[in-house]
Amino acid sequence: MNLIVFDIGNVLLRWDPQAAFRHALNSDAEIDAMLHEVGFYDWNYEQDRGRSRAQAVAAIAARWPHYADLMDGYFDRFGLTIQNRIQGSWDIATTLKDSGHRLWALTNFSADTWPQVLHLHPDLPALFEGIVVSGHERMVKPDREIFDLLCTRANAAPEACYFIDDSADNVAGARAAGWQAHHFTGPEGLRADLCERGLI
Repeated sequence: MNLIVFDIGNVLLRWDPQAAFRHALNSDAEIDAMLHEVGFYDWNYEQDRGRSRAQAVAAIAARWPHYADLMDGYFDRFGLTIQNRIQGSWDIATTLKDSGHRLWALTNFSADTWPQVLHLHPDLPALFEGIVVSGHERMVKPDREIFDLLCTRANAAPEACYFIDDSADNVAGARAAGWQAHHFTGPEGLRADLCERGLI
């Protein structure tokens, strides 16, 4: 194994989408009801796949015009949703890098919101040789093509890659692409798996 690949959202950075709407709605329960009504997570996934902000807002306006302005503002307030690092994971990544392992990142992220990650966490790119961002590539996890793309860019064989992701579907996608993978539920479990594999 010569390449360790991290997901970013909910592995290195906590993603709290409700934070973008707390200025407008009275409770997280009310926010969750709104997100459910508009199918927020499926809607957001299309931005991860490469859909633009304008197209995303138009999709909301066509069905829920009363939410169009609020959902448009999600892009401006996105930074509120990724304020907090998962420090234990960040420390593990730093340890791996310092010990000479090759690190890459593979993340489902909108091209319109990714710049806010780099603005808020400017030291993030220094952890990695490279970062593959789905919205830039117009392909998403768990589809095999994005795993193959990273292998090509990193000049790594699939069996040499170890992937860390909080999504069981993405972990399954990585394994189907020939990678080894860890389903992330917290830094302690990740550290234990890395120790068992002799990587840390």
